[in-house]
This record gives sequence, C-alpha cells and structure tokens, in this order.
Amino acid sequence: MSDREVFEPLARGALVPNLASYRRLHARSLEDPDTFWAEEARNLHWKQPPPSGAPLLTYNLDPSRGQVFTRFMPGAITNVCYNALDIHVLRGNGDRVAYFCEGNDPKDVATVTYKELLGLVCRFANVLKKHGIKKGDSVLICMPMVTEAVVGMLACARIGAVHSVVFAGFSADSLAERIYDCRAKIVLTVFAFWRGTKLIELKNIIEDALHKVETKYTYKINKCIVLPHINTVATANGGDPKASWNNARDLWWVDECETVDNFCQVEWMDAEDPLFILYTSGSTGQPKGVVHTTAGYLVYASTTFKYVFDYKPSDVYFCTADVGWITGHTYLVYGPLANCATSVLFSGTPFHPDNDRFWDIIAKYRVSIFYTAPTAIRSLMKFGDEYVKRHDLSSLRILGSVGEPINREAWLWFRSVVGNNKCSIVDTYWQTETGGHIITPLPGATPMKPGSASFPFFGVEPTLLDDNGAIIKGPGEGYLVFKRPWPGIMRTILNNHKRFQETYFAKFPGYFFTGDGARRDQDGYLWITGRVDDMLNVSGHLMSTAQVEGALAEHSAIAEAAVVARPHPIKGESLYCFVTVNKTHRFDNVLAQELKKLVRDKIGAFAAPDEIQNAPNLPKTRSGKIMRRILRKVATGDRDVGDTSTLADENVIEELFANRRP
Repeated sequence: MSDREVFEPLARGALVPNLASYRRLHARSLEDPDTFWAEEARNLHWKQPPPSGAPLLTYNLDPSRGQVFTRFMPGAITNVCYNALDIHVLRGNGDRVAYFCEGNDPKDVATVTYKELLGLVCRFANVLKKHGIKKGDSVLICMPMVTEAVVGMLACARIGAVHSVVFAGFSADSLAERIYDCRAKIVLTVFAFWRGTKLIELKNIIEDALHKVETKYTYKINKCIVLPHINTVATANGGDPKASWNNARDLWWVDECETVDNFCQVEWMDAEDPLFILYTSGSTGQPKGVVHTTAGYLVYASTTFKYVFDYKPSDVYFCTADVGWITGHTYLVYGPLANCATSVLFSGTPFHPDNDRFWDIIAKYRVSIFYTAPTAIRSLMKFGDEYVKRHDLSSLRILGSVGEPINREAWLWFRSVVGNNKCSIVDTYWQTETGGHIITPLPGATPMKPGSASFPFFGVEPTLLDDNGAIIKGPGEGYLVFKRPWPGIMRTILNNHKRFQETYFAKFPGYFFTGDGARRDQDGYLWITGRVDDMLNVSGHLMSTAQVEGALAEHSAIAEAAVVARPHPIKGESLYCFVTVNKTHRFDNVLAQELKKLVRDKIGAFAAPDEIQNAPNLPKTRSGKIMRRILRKVATGDRDVGDTSTLADENVIEELFANRRP
C-alpha cells in the first residue's frame, strides 16, 4: 500500500463538497460539540427536547475518577420507530419505497413502502404486546434477511422492548448462551430458509437451543413466534411442520398477525433508554452484550448515513450486510430509514444462482450507493471482470467498504471495474461498540488512498498511543484510542459494567480503546493495522497480519490472503500464510518464492514468510469473515479446531489440512 497514491473524490454536489469544508466542520464538532449535535438532532422528531441550556454530551472515560459513562441529550424523549416510519408517512412519503426485497431465488421479489412497513410493524408490535412484552423486556430475533426481521426490530423499538438480533448461522450452544444472557421473553425465527442451494432448518436449531436453555440454565422463554418462510415448510423435515413444534409455546407469525389491529401507539422513550443488545466476540470466549441506547444511537446512525454516503432522495442504496451484525442494524435498518431512504434488502448470496448476483441487483434497481465487505470483493475478483461487465452499473456513484481493511488490489478493482473509475470509495472503519462510522472518507471531500480509512468523522478525536500510553505525534504506529465519546458509542456490556470498563478503558484510562492498532502517515491519513492480538512479533519486529496480507495480495496471481503466526524456536513467531490463487494462475514453488520475495521487498527481510500454503478456499463464516483461529490450528497441525457451526463450508477444513506445509 502506497502512502503517496491518491485519488481525488468524485461525488459532485456533495453535502461536504471539499476537504476544507470537512476540516471546518470537524473542528467545529470538537470545539462546540453540543451545538453541532443539536443541529443534527433537529432533523429528527422529539416528543420532548432536552432541557434548554443543559449540556447534550456528558461523559467520564477514566475509571480512576469514578464509573465510566456517556450520556447524550438527557431529558429528551423520542421513539426510534416513530422516526424511522411514522414521521415519513405523516410528511407525505408513505408511498415511497422503503425496501426492494430480493430473496435467495431471483424470482422471489417484493416491494415494501413506508406506509406498508408501518402497518406490518404496528401489527407485530401488537402481537408482542398481546403476549406480555412491555418496555424493557428482551426479544431475541434469529432470522435470515427477510422483511419480517426488520419488522421484528422496529416492532420492539415501537413498544420500548429491547431487541437482540443473533445471526442465523450460530450454533444451538451459542444461541442458548445469548438467549439466557439477555433473558429473552420471546424468540422470533423462521421455520427454514434457503441460502444458495442449501436448506437451513433453523427452527430445529432454535429448538435445540431452547432445550439447552432450559436444561443448562433452568430458564424458559414464554413464546417462540415462527415465520414459515418461502415454500420451505413442506420441504423441511419430510413435509411435517410439527417435527420440532411445541404447541404450548410455538406460534405461527402469520396467524398471530391476523388476530390484532394494524394501529399501535408508540412508547415514548427517554434518551438513555436501551434500544438493542448486540453480541460481539470476547477475548475470553464469553460473548459481550453490547448495549446501545435510544437518542445517541439514532442521531449518530442518521448523521453518519447522511454524510458518509452523501445520501440524496433520488438514491437507491444497497447494503449487503446481514441484520445479525451491527452493519445491518445501523446501515440497513436505522440509518437509512431515519433518512427516508430506499434500500435493497437481499436474502441470498453473491454466488447464487451465478457469480453476478450483486451486479444483477445493482442494474435491476439502478442502485447508486453500494456498500459491501472486502471479503466479498476479493471473492468476486476471482471470477474476473466478465461477470461485472455483463451488467449496466452506470447508476453507481458511491461505493463503500466495511468490516476489515481493504487491500490495494481489491480497492483498485472495486473502483475501476465495478465503479468504472467514476465512483468515490468510502472505506469505513467502525465496530459494534462504536455504533457507526468513526474513521471514514467523505465521498465529495476526501482524497482517497487505497486501503486507508483516512480521517475521523465529526465529533470523533482519534489518538495513537505507544505501549507506555504516551501520545504518538505525527507519522507513526500505535494503539488506536479515542479521547472523547460520540453520541452513538456503546453505553455498557449487558449485566457487566465492570467488564465494560476493564475491556475498553482500563489499559489507557481516559481513552476508549478499540483493541485495534493504526498507523498515521505523513499526510495525517489513518491506516488500520488490525487487532492488536493479530500483531506478529518476529525476531523482535512487530507487524500486523493486515500488513503482510496486503503485500501478498499485490501479486497478480493472488485473489486473497490470510496470515497467522505459529511458534518458532528461534524467532519466537514465524509467518504462516494462506493464499487463494486466481483461476488464471496455479500455485507452485515458483509462485511461493515470488510471494516471499514480494513480502521481503514490501516490508523487510524480517517479514519474509516461513511457509506459504495453497488454500483454494479459506474458512469463512456465512457473513464472509475469515475464521483465523481455524487457520492457526492448521498452521500448528492441531486438529482440535473447536466449534465450526458458523462456517459456510466445513469441508474447507480437511482441504486445508491436506495442503498443510510441514
């Protein structure tokens, strides 16, 4: 990755039109944050605004000075669902399309307007109320990318219930742990669904999870509400829809909605009332229930969506993220709906029925903003340019990247082939904990460096620290921390504020610590180097896995690379690299030597990999994330790989062990 390679922003007529405008706004957001956020909050509806003259954003990030906290707009009252739906209908936008819905099968399509979505949400909110759900109760949602998943989230927000969405690829054990931790009163799921050509019988997994909840934790949920989904009831379990059915507990979604009214009054919520819980992995293996609250999350989701994607009413927006992850929450549901946006809700894979599904959808709906993960981009690069060029993608004006640092080659391919050199790319950095983008280019303002997240969003003040907690000024590399919170930052870990303080604030008191490292170049651009526990220490030289992966991916033969450390008797750690080769090349010793030389040339002799393994496929979750813990097991020859239930293809493991280098 070159610090000197710069591409000018291409979004014309943008909300933030140039770098000077960004710098003025960013400085103002730090110097007078209350005024800045008050202006953004005016775009939303408040049943009751905060008291006049009271500070909007108050906080303490130093555990030695008392309990860590962030509060935003204390005293204000609002409702997130009202801001996502009701207000738009009342303003005359009820017939505007909220979602173009694309199922796993390209023939399975639907269009949902804001008025129709409001009706669906009100009915289901009444279903929840009918079964005793009230303000503060937890509802666990485990569903694929169907409209009803969004309906369930908004219905909870409407009545003040706290939703916890769990990705539909988790094992029964993981589900049981989350159901119990949030003390869910009701579980929402589907009977079964197709992902590509594979039938996922989700209700059976839920049944297993609920049994584990009762036997392991002696906890029992009230009801499980089940959506039949598309023509799967007759297929699953030999055609018997009651093979995993408890008549005293389980209810059909459609039947329940037929018994209630289509109007439901909102529950007005205090600014700091919880909105949702979302679980993220913990370093100890125990998942962390990240808690986000009402006003701060709503304002931040709405504001970041508007500025980062330069949203305009004429746009059609396509985010490929699953609602089980934070990207699906903030940039598929709450951020777009708060801005009355039209989005695509996609329930399939980019490879079904062929490898051009994304490009087909973009052309079909004339998508102008496309937001996806580097993993997806690299996976699609393997098939060459032909699949992209079959389709008219001229409607695109902004491309977005999320989930991990994007390597230069994928960035350039995304820009030139998908965007036809006419689109700005927003390479966004953020986390479940941050609630929204915190470091990101703005499409009309930021000159783009391939692979760099660039500059902080408004109200965000990043700092680099060394091992001793000293501030690194100018160019340098260190721990990425933040000197102040922003409205959308997490408030706590569910039922464990002590763990919250220890995880994010104990290492560097007074700062929020992301767990990531970053590098600042001579122009002030920030480059995310990856998790600090993904740092490699070879012969006393520190480097990040992302740095080595980026170097490997610069070779024209390489579609994707993943790097892990394995113990070395002299160096301490050595680099073990997995590479996926493009279909136009083959893996051999000549290529392996070229790759070692490339890393040596790009980073230094100390970084030369000891082993490079051919990996036609990498172990990925269904959401596309590489499971590096499995790669570490392969590198060391340890076949005890642990839970593999979230893998998209478990056969990959045997293939990796078969190709393993000694």
